[in-house]
Amino acid sequence: MADEKHLKTVATVVYALQAAGCFVGITWIVAVIVDYVKKEDAAGTWLESHLRWQIRTFWWGLLWGVIGGLLALVLVGFVVLFADAVWIIYRIVKGWLRLSEDRALP
Repeated sequence: MADEKHLKTVATVVYALQAAGCFVGITWIVAVIVDYVKKEDAAGTWLESHLRWQIRTFWWGLLWGVIGGLLALVLVGFVVLFADAVWIIYRIVKGWLRLSEDRALP
């Protein structure tokens, strides 16, 4: 049970780093590195779903951020960037709330 408590703390810290990433981008990279380092430790636990969720949030957010950045040259990219930001915030909030309730993510 101590390992699960530690992993829950790690997941909480990663959500905080992702939230901080909205203001200080480098914390996103730190967060995803922590996820990959702890992924094996979380295998088979309900916390594995949180680390997977955080990793997917990073990669999909990055992909849409790059696409939005490229499309910003033709202005439509700003809509894509805004939608990406809203989606990322939604994923952080949903994940953090589920974590606080000790619930796995889909």
